[in-house]
Amino acid sequence: MSVTTAGLTRHYGPVRALDGVDVTLADGVVHGLLGASGAGKTTLLRILAGQEFPSAGTVTGTGGGVCLVREDQTYPDTYRVAHALRAAALLQPHWSAEVARELVTAFGLPLDRRVAKLSRGMRSMLGATVGIASRAPLTLLDEPYLGLDAGSRATLSRALLADYAEHPRTIVLSSHLIDEVADLLEHVVVLDRGRVVLDDDVDALRGRAVTVSGPVAAVEGFVAGAGELHREQLGPTLRVTAVGTPDAVPAGLEVTPVSLQQLIVHTASAPDAHREETR
Repeated sequence: MSVTTAGLTRHYGPVRALDGVDVTLADGVVHGLLGASGAGKTTLLRILAGQEFPSAGTVTGTGGGVCLVREDQTYPDTYRVAHALRAAALLQPHWSAEVARELVTAFGLPLDRRVAKLSRGMRSMLGATVGIASRAPLTLLDEPYLGLDAGSRATLSRALLADYAEHPRTIVLSSHLIDEVADLLEHVVVLDRGRVVLDDDVDALRGRAVTVSGPVAAVEGFVAGAGELHREQLGPTLRVTAVGTPDAVPAGLEVTPVSLQQLIVHTASAPDAHREETR
C-alpha cells in the first residue's frame, strides 16, 4: 500500500504539531519515521491510521487496511495478554495466529497476566506481536523498541524482517533509537518540530555526509560550498560535518563517513538554511 500526504498540518491550539508535511511512503518498503520526542511522529501515525484528523492537507492511499500499535497503547483494565491478542485477531483481517503464537513464545509473554501489570518492555513485546501478526498492508509501529533489552530487540528485528520477507507490505517504524532500526530501514523520513527535514532512501544517504578534521584553514577550504551540518573547534583543529564535499581529499585532512544516526542528529539540529542540502 502506497501512502501520500500533501500539505499535512495539525494544530493543537497554538501548537503546530505538523507543518506542511509532504511525504510518499512507497508500497513494500520498510520506512523509518525518525526524530526527537515532540517532533510530530506520533501525530503523523495517528493521522495515517485514521485515528485523528488533520487541520489541513490530505492523505491518500490508506484504504487497504491499517494497524497502528501506539507507544501508549491502552486496553480495558480487565484485559489480559490473551484478551488483547484475541481482540487484535478480530480487528485485523490478515491476522496470523501462527505468527502470534511464535512471538508469544519467543518473547516469553505471559498470556494470563493483565496488560496493565506488564512492564514497559513486555508492553512493547505485546505491541510488536500485534503489529507483526496483523500483516496489515500498512503496519505502523510507534517506538516498538522501548524498554526492550538487547536480546528482545534482536528477536523483534528478526521476526519483523522474516515476516516482511514472506508477506511484503508497507511498514513504518517510528523511533528515536536510530541505531537500533537503521539496519531494518530502506527509506527514512525525519521530522523536526513538525516539518520534514530529511526524506530519502537509506542507500542514497549512506556516505553522503562526511566529517572532516584538520587545520582550520585547510578544513574551511575543503568544505567551502558544501552543506555544513555541524562544526566544532578545539584549538587549531576544526571538525566539520557536511554534505557535498569534493571527492579528492587534500593531504593533512582526515575524512570519515557519518553514520545514519549522526546524519539524522546533525540534520535535525542544522540551521534551516542548510536543510535543503540533505533532502
